[in-house]
Amino acid sequence: MLDITNMKKSDFYYDLPQELIAQHPVEPRNASRLMVIDRDSGGIEHRHFYNLCEYLQKGDLLVVNDSRVLPARIYGEREDTHSFIEFLLLEQRGNDVWEILCRPGKKAKVGTRFVFGGGKLTAEITEVLEDGNRVAHFTYPEGNIYSVLDEIGQMPLPPYITEKLADKERYQTVYSHEIGSSAAPTAGLHFTKEMLADLESRGINIAYVTLHVGLGTFRPVKEERVLDHKMHSEHYEIPERTAELIAQTKANGGRVIAVGTTSCRTLESAAALYGKVIPCEGRTEIFIYPGFEFKVLDGLITNFHLPESTLIMLVSAFLGYEKTMNAYRTAVAEKYRFFSFGDAMFIAGK
Repeated sequence: MLDITNMKKSDFYYDLPQELIAQHPVEPRNASRLMVIDRDSGGIEHRHFYNLCEYLQKGDLLVVNDSRVLPARIYGEREDTHSFIEFLLLEQRGNDVWEILCRPGKKAKVGTRFVFGGGKLTAEITEVLEDGNRVAHFTYPEGNIYSVLDEIGQMPLPPYITEKLADKERYQTVYSHEIGSSAAPTAGLHFTKEMLADLESRGINIAYVTLHVGLGTFRPVKEERVLDHKMHSEHYEIPERTAELIAQTKANGGRVIAVGTTSCRTLESAAALYGKVIPCEGRTEIFIYPGFEFKVLDGLITNFHLPESTLIMLVSAFLGYEKTMNAYRTAVAEKYRFFSFGDAMFIAGK
């Protein structure tokens, strides 16, 4: 039995063989496997993602995160010494001013200039932050920073993916629109445009939120006591139409199903702040772990997450600790594919 007041990160550990970490996406997108879990009983079915429609009902609402990943990893050289540098753009702080992660960091002192793409992009370090990240001001001879990054940047794939991605769009959802994430909201990678159209034709509604996924997604929980962990801050936005659809769905007895932990955190952040989901934007540091009382969610679609991560803690809060850990043990035994390019689970009550 989990002691909610004294949870340890080790409570959320499971043994994962290296070969189960997915290195590339399956084709087509919705051919990935789907573990269907009854939220009430913990019962498990093994299906494929294209079977999802069989578990959705007319009047249900899928809430997806339309954030688009920036090709934010760039390689260049220091202007004066021509020594190698790697930047990862984390968050825009102003016009052409970004918070970045760089390595080797010792080369990036305030005032140092770097060149990328043979001069297509230059950067000057303007500030060194407490956590070691930098702030850089970028300049470019033509276009805008997004078009330049699209040309010279690489997708910021998680460190556990060692194979190079052939097609950048496979690390984007088919509905991605609002550029600004450092990582993909990966639960949405399983949807095809055709599947979304089919779901809508069956009376299943789709609503959009935006949460720009930050690098904190990959940061491990360092504190052994879970409640001592501090979440990273991320920007989110909920449009008026989404708030209306959620209210209508609840009033009509439908289920609100979050596609991904980012959509979940967005909805529950707004509800925690305002008592219900309203049109809003802001920043969230919400940390969802067992004992959390959900105000919005009736269902969750999510991938399989890293051991001891805040994401497996969120799933445990929604499904229950014992049921979650059993699902993960089952996924390992059944050789599901894990993490960003891996398989998915769908958790809901009847």
